Amino acid sequence: MIVFLASCSATKGLEKGQQLYMGATIHLHKQSDSSKVVNDELSEELQGLLRPEPNSFAPKLWIYNWGGPSSKKGFFRNLFHKIGSPPVVTSYGAIEKNREILQNRLENRGYFRDTVTVDTTVKGKRLYVQFDAYLDSQYHIRNSVYQFDTVTALGKTASRLTRRWGARDKGQAYSLDQILGQRTRLDAWLKQRGFYYFNPDYLITLADTTIGSHQVDLTMKLKYSTPKDAKKQFRVNDIIVFADYTVGTDTTFKYINHDPSDSGYIIIDSAKIVKPIVFSRLLGFKKGDLYNLNNHNLALNRLTTLGMYKFVKLRFEETDTTQRPGYWLNAFYYLTPAQKKSIRFETSGYAKSNSANGGEMSLNWTNRNIFRGAEIFTARLYGGLEKQVNTGNYSGAIRRVGTELSLTLPRVLSPFQFHTNPDFLPQTVIKASYEFYTRTDQYTLNSLNLSYGYNWHQSQTKSHQLNVLSFTFVRPTNISPGFQLALDTNIVLFRSIERQFIIGSNYNYNYSSLNASGSARKKNNIYFNANFDVSGNLLGILTGANVNKGKEKTIFNSPFSQYIRGEFDFRDYLKLTRKTTLATRALFGLGYAWGNSTSMPFVKSFFVGGPNDVRAYSSRSLGPGGYYAGNPKNAVYFLGDQPGDMKIEMNAELRRNLFSIVDGALFVDAGNTWLVRNDPTRPGGKFSNQFYKQLAIGTGAGLRFNMNVLVLRIDVGLPMRGPDTESNDFQWKMKKWNWSWIQSNWIWNIAIGYPF
Repeated sequence: MIVFLASCSATKGLEKGQQLYMGATIHLHKQSDSSKVVNDELSEELQGLLRPEPNSFAPKLWIYNWGGPSSKKGFFRNLFHKIGSPPVVTSYGAIEKNREILQNRLENRGYFRDTVTVDTTVKGKRLYVQFDAYLDSQYHIRNSVYQFDTVTALGKTASRLTRRWGARDKGQAYSLDQILGQRTRLDAWLKQRGFYYFNPDYLITLADTTIGSHQVDLTMKLKYSTPKDAKKQFRVNDIIVFADYTVGTDTTFKYINHDPSDSGYIIIDSAKIVKPIVFSRLLGFKKGDLYNLNNHNLALNRLTTLGMYKFVKLRFEETDTTQRPGYWLNAFYYLTPAQKKSIRFETSGYAKSNSANGGEMSLNWTNRNIFRGAEIFTARLYGGLEKQVNTGNYSGAIRRVGTELSLTLPRVLSPFQFHTNPDFLPQTVIKASYEFYTRTDQYTLNSLNLSYGYNWHQSQTKSHQLNVLSFTFVRPTNISPGFQLALDTNIVLFRSIERQFIIGSNYNYNYSSLNASGSARKKNNIYFNANFDVSGNLLGILTGANVNKGKEKTIFNSPFSQYIRGEFDFRDYLKLTRKTTLATRALFGLGYAWGNSTSMPFVKSFFVGGPNDVRAYSSRSLGPGGYYAGNPKNAVYFLGDQPGDMKIEMNAELRRNLFSIVDGALFVDAGNTWLVRNDPTRPGGKFSNQFYKQLAIGTGAGLRFNMNVLVLRIDVGLPMRGPDTESNDFQWKMKKWNWSWIQSNWIWNIAIGYPF
């Protein structure tokens, strides 16, 4: 292998006079002992400006070289060149350009007396570059003045908006990016107050660096060349909506003679595609309003996210009006509808590690604007089959047939007021589904689900989901005698298919700074999700249900579930370097059944183990507490599902980009579930003050293939601490680590997306 790799020279494919670019390093130096240089992230920022980037993965370069020179033709040449990466070369002119870019960036950061030098070294056919930056102290702002007149509408508005900016700027480090950001911010605020034609290029900032002591005075003012239209404050006159616009639509007629519809807009919709009232909820402008950039973008965003329009365009045109003083704009909305109805057929196949093979087919029908109110209705019919081969004990098959119906309305249908963010359309979502699920030699399940709820955003980072009514009914039938015997001796197995009637409400709150603009540049981002779920509590109180006193109440001959459940998920993403992130998560969940129930429904219980939590253990196989469910290889009906009433989980993962689309990760996971009440069939499962001794711990490593549209993840986990099959207690596993033990106990996880 060494001889083989040595023969694959990285410089083999270079032409005469070329050197393989090996990258550049940047060193920051003080010009004098009195110079104050802020090194935090500055070197990393400068490093990110250098171009080109060197070959990051040598084997890809070797593969490219196997294909031979570009002038060579043939299948293998094309294949190797496509898979591999060409050698990165650069010129001395490009290196000098990089030096100028670095010097310019330092000046933009307030290092006005800097000097950047460059040195190159050639070893063989490899070129190494080093930049040395000699920096004086960074300049800071002494005074910041925003100089506008107090006579014109523009001057008075700008003066009012910036009156506190000067005090805030004082003492901050000079930054050209900040100055440009202030211009952009002031421009956006002026456009929110009617100044339609204003542009940030009409603002100029003068910097006086001659005052000494590494200080600078800044003065922002309006350019003398600013056009008159930019100083005018415009209002919206007529609002015309072409609701069925195509390229051939005639828009030249005198719409001004048409009376506005009841919605307050002039709607051009001869086909009556949409009810006029829809636009009163979607469009950001009313006649007579000041032009507002936020309302401009708001209307476009709302119309685009409706899902019923293929193209959306908004145009403003200045108009003369003798009826009212001031300056006026007519607004034109051009809306091109998408295909109203569509049908899609999907098929999939899979193979599982337990020798199960199967597939599913589905037929999906969508109607956008089904009731002429921009509603989206979807219907899905699906069927699936799964069969195990080479199983030994189990030879049955799984069949699934079902249907799902969903209606999404772009508004809140509620007698109560919802305070929603106008930037996002609130939704009312109605869903219904039915599934017929059967294991051919064990049992059959009939499941019915209904829900009615709302989705809305409080801000860009905060969202809410409330299901006012959530109804689930599960009924098992056709239980085989052999499986019934297993149910009678395994309470967990029995609970997994027991008859269930869940009727209640649930609420979910989500906060994610990752959704905020500029989050990619932040050093730290957080995510928080809280979920609350209640069922049967009002029914239980009204009916006096108390199963412990023999007062179990039923609906449709099925006892309804009564419980309270909450779950909290907190995540932190700390960017250590440009390519390295430390992701951590803490999760806590608790459910309590009472009144008409003695235990949580199986589908509402907590589980630990699998590709998204404690990855060193099989899916849902841990707990509760110190209870050990046995070896699945020796059990005929082992489901691998160990439900609990409480869950504690902690995760840490160090992520780093290795090359191209491939990221690497090292992780440590810990967690378990517990019972609130003692269960004689699962000894050691109840929560106690010794819970920390029952935390399962696993570690491992993985690869992530980030292809933008999806992330394919492969993880291998190894248990560090967990239940011991011999002592029925939690034991550290590291002392057992050897290659044979590792091969027998590692867990491979293949999944889509990050675990958290």
